Amino acid sequence: MKHNKHHNQIRIIGGVHRGRKLHFADADGLRPTPDSVRERLFNWLGQDMTGQAVLDLFGGSGALGMEAASRHAGKVVVVENNRNTLLNIQNNMRELGISRMETVLSDGLSYLKHGHERFDTVFLDPPFNWQKWPELFDLLAGRLNEGAMVYIEAGSLPEIPAWLTIYREGKAGMSKFVLLAYEAESEESGSAS
Repeated sequence: MKHNKHHNQIRIIGGVHRGRKLHFADADGLRPTPDSVRERLFNWLGQDMTGQAVLDLFGGSGALGMEAASRHAGKVVVVENNRNTLLNIQNNMRELGISRMETVLSDGLSYLKHGHERFDTVFLDPPFNWQKWPELFDLLAGRLNEGAMVYIEAGSLPEIPAWLTIYREGKAGMSKFVLLAYEAESEESGSAS
């Protein structure tokens, strides 16, 4: 029997907004990262993200970005290409009183192409069968600070470029996830430009 009482809501699992609920509307391909996976991810990243610049490139419910904001990230940018989904994220931000979070209505690849900001932590949780990983990695390389961490959640993990090193990995249901560490030297020595 399915319980609809908690349908379309998730809770913040740590930080200053711990226990607060986020509500979201149905949208094609929207599948928020489960609580247990977010808990494991933030155990890996460390509970305190004070001062970090964080990018949630495929915003969806906004849960990953809001978890980072709840843990004192200096700035969180959430990119989402669905206008209604983005409005929902903005409503949750207002309800929680999160001010260090910026939302951008854009496709993830377009955002990376046209922006210049660099990040310390990047969350990549695209629609389940999304396949543009090589292009994404090409664009992402120039947007990471030294020592940045990159989280990927997908149905099947992409081929990881040499400049990213696996730090931790796991699986939940049909999703696989991996936390990667950015090593600038590897990326620079591997590029001819």
